[in-house]
Amino acid sequence: MFAFIGWLIIGLVAGALARFLVPGRQPMGMLMTMVLGLIGSLVGGFISSLLFGHDPMESTIHASGLIMSTFGAVIVLVLYVAYARRRAV
Repeated sequence: MFAFIGWLIIGLVAGALARFLVPGRQPMGMLMTMVLGLIGSLVGGFISSLLFGHDPMESTIHASGLIMSTFGAVIVLVLYVAYARRRAV
């Protein structure tokens, strides 16, 4: 149960950092920011496993996990903003 709460907190922090790093307006609430961070964690974990060759399902929490989660969330957010901008035209 505590691991699940930890994932939610890491997701919220990673999503908030990604929203801070990506310029422009991203109209989303706290729940969507958390979802953004959780999806970013999956993307960041996948990229990390490709680069460094470790198990992406490792359940320990490291600072590098937050960094890769934020990196993945930035990628997801940039793709989302590009998709939303393209769809609005």
